[in-house]
Amino acid sequence: LLGTTITISSNHWIMAWTGLEINTLAILPLISKSHHPRAIEAATKYFLTQAAASALVLFSSMTNAWHTGQWDITQLTHPTSCLILTSAIAMKLGLVPFHFWFPEVLQGSPLTTGLILSTAMKLPPMTLLYMTSSSLNPTLLTILAILSAALGGWMGLNQTQIRKILAFSSISHLGWMAIILIYNPKLTLLNFYLYAVMTTTVFLTLNTTKVLKLSTLLTAWTKAPSLNTMLLLTLLSLAGLPPLTGFLPKWLIIQELTKQDMAPAATLISLLSLLSLFFYLRLAYCTTITLPPHTTNHMKQWRTNKPTSTAIAILTTVSVMLLPASPMILTIV
Repeated sequence: LLGTTITISSNHWIMAWTGLEINTLAILPLISKSHHPRAIEAATKYFLTQAAASALVLFSSMTNAWHTGQWDITQLTHPTSCLILTSAIAMKLGLVPFHFWFPEVLQGSPLTTGLILSTAMKLPPMTLLYMTSSSLNPTLLTILAILSAALGGWMGLNQTQIRKILAFSSISHLGWMAIILIYNPKLTLLNFYLYAVMTTTVFLTLNTTKVLKLSTLLTAWTKAPSLNTMLLLTLLSLAGLPPLTGFLPKWLIIQELTKQDMAPAATLISLLSLLSLFFYLRLAYCTTITLPPHTTNHMKQWRTNKPTSTAIAILTTVSVMLLPASPMILTIV
């Protein structure tokens, strides 16, 4: 929280860098707390990539200060600095082609830490992109965005581990955020907020039912049937199907891209989101719709009488039913 606050509220590049470093060091014990070899490996990978990205952030800001004498975040005008910063933030966020660390790290960490990594840890780099959006290179960002949407959808197709599927879903959502950043940065933030709400819902639901892979998801419906029904809707919302919340950012982004004469890019990224729709549908199918043919004896889980937590109830409602409130959201944004 401290690192995020420092980065979000800073004007000077050194303060922003300090906030990012505090964030990185604070999340490492959370990733490696289970002492499993995979968790230690995930923490090491995370540390190395984030350290490299932070060094690049520092390098780009120093290059800019060297050429222009400005340390202000919004005054990043030197083209080389802009390119280095874009690649550094792409590395921090896990945009293609710097995405390889993210599924591995998410797979090695517990669900709650995975939730923090997918949502809160992406906010500081997002705010840096938001503040420098006017001077970034549109062609580079569009290429990164389309590649992220493509690879995020494509690599998630044959995964069976739910945390990896959610990591690839995160990468494809980041593609949607990056493509609109230059033209309407507020839409990037709106997309990020709604994505964070929906992902938080999915992670908390999975944490309640203690599900980590598709085979356990198949039998989890007996444990909390109503919660699983809401998980089905949240997954479809993440996929961006109307009339659910997730359709709102996609609709606005496609509309804005069309206004900016980028209809081909809008068409391409919409078609690529069908790839990720496939694995969301597979998750949804496993969650509620049917059981596979029984080759092995499945252990049915006991139904729990524990009431669902209020946070999950509020989050599921928001991540499914926000589309009718879109005029109000747009006036706020």
